Amino acid sequence: MKLHELSPPIGSRRPRKRIGRGPASGQGTTAGRGYNGHKSRSGGGVRPGFEGGQMPIHRRLPKRGFANIFKEKIAIVNIRDLARFETGALVDETALVKAGLVKGQRDGIKLLAAGDIAMPLTIRLTKVSKGAMEKITAAGGTVDHI
Repeated sequence: MKLHELSPPIGSRRPRKRIGRGPASGQGTTAGRGYNGHKSRSGGGVRPGFEGGQMPIHRRLPKRGFANIFKEKIAIVNIRDLARFETGALVDETALVKAGLVKGQRDGIKLLAAGDIAMPLTIRLTKVSKGAMEKITAAGGTVDHI
């Protein structure tokens, strides 16, 4: 059996319903909408969440919590993760993304002091913790804030 010989089982793939293509299409003159009523007319139908006049579930359930729309998403990088860079390398946002240490959307990157570093690096990030700054300078590196 080869890939080009595969086919789905007979009867498992039904053809698409072609609605509104005339009386001979198998959907009759009403195109599967029935005869009268709000849903049979163009533009008819109720809005999402409408439950026929009953109090909708999104109004019946209690609201809890608070979502801060101004919250910043800061990516975290530890000093132990910087061992993959060469001595004297510039570590900035693009270098961390290229190395695969930071992914996705973010508002900034913060360097934390977990781990040790033995080589001098130039760090250019938005946020650096005090402990990380001390370890970088002790290793002979420099820290520039953006």
